[in-house]
Amino acid sequence: MTDMTVGFLFIMMILLAFFASQARETETVPISRFDAMVEQRDEWRDLAETRAETITRLEKELEALKLLVAELTAQVEALIEERDALKADNEFLKQRVNELEEYVLNLEERIRDLEEQIKVKDEEIEKLQAQLAELKKVDPLEAYLARVSTARREVLIRLRDAILVDFPDLKVELSEESDALRFQGEGLFASGRSNLARDKAEIVSKLAERLDEILPCFTVGDASRFDEACNPAFALVEAVQIEGHTDNRGTDQVNRSLSAARANSTFFAMTGAAPGVMQHLNLKRQPVLSVAAYGPDRPVTTNDTPEGRATNRRIDLRFIMVTPRDTGGIEVIREALQSVGGRQ
Repeated sequence: MTDMTVGFLFIMMILLAFFASQARETETVPISRFDAMVEQRDEWRDLAETRAETITRLEKELEALKLLVAELTAQVEALIEERDALKADNEFLKQRVNELEEYVLNLEERIRDLEEQIKVKDEEIEKLQAQLAELKKVDPLEAYLARVSTARREVLIRLRDAILVDFPDLKVELSEESDALRFQGEGLFASGRSNLARDKAEIVSKLAERLDEILPCFTVGDASRFDEACNPAFALVEAVQIEGHTDNRGTDQVNRSLSAARANSTFFAMTGAAPGVMQHLNLKRQPVLSVAAYGPDRPVTTNDTPEGRATNRRIDLRFIMVTPRDTGGIEVIREALQSVGGRQ
């Protein structure tokens, strides 16, 4: 223990001597060196302060840069997200474009098919238009015959209306074809008789007078007085037939004889009342007034009822017009009518 204490004391003494020597050496530092050391100290202190300020500034700038980096990072992430969304949209749009391009190709193919069909239809339309144009061409002969038919109907209506003014209870009508006036047989004749009843003879006389007034404009005889105002169609009468008809009761021979007898009775009554009616001639210079008998052959309604049989027992006054075969025939008719025009 003593040795140790001695050793310790010895060490302490050495240390004290060291520190003492050091203290003595400090106290002997030259003033110039001291001043230099103080100056260097101040420089290092200033440098330290500058560095501290720089560090503070740089730390602030670092924080600002970190904030800016964070903000830019967020923007980058947003842009990346937007880019990815746009890429997805772009892929969708590419797929849609491909689908639309395929659809367009299909439409173009369909258009080509339709254009071919249109071309075919246009050709058909052109052909039909040509046919229609051909059909629309007015055939002079057909146009003339249509005018003649209209003129005949107008003449028959004039006759019918004139007779009905004098005999309003008389049963007279136009035929379905508008080519004849129909008088019920019992309206002019007693049942089964061919002689005109006395109270009906006046009807036939009046009919002859009216017919004699109308025919001059539609015939070429000496009594003809053609005027385009009364006959603008240049229609020419071929025949005015007094047709006798019966029902189907009785024998065929009796009915035919009866229909002929009734037609003849009417004919003679008319020519007796208006003799000039026989002067009206057709293109062949033949009297237009004539007779025909059909017996029961041409019923206009059923013979199964009394009313039907009464209707079939009748006299028809049928107008038959000249029907030329071509336009040359129309000119012949015109010339014939014009040759008798303006007679006094």
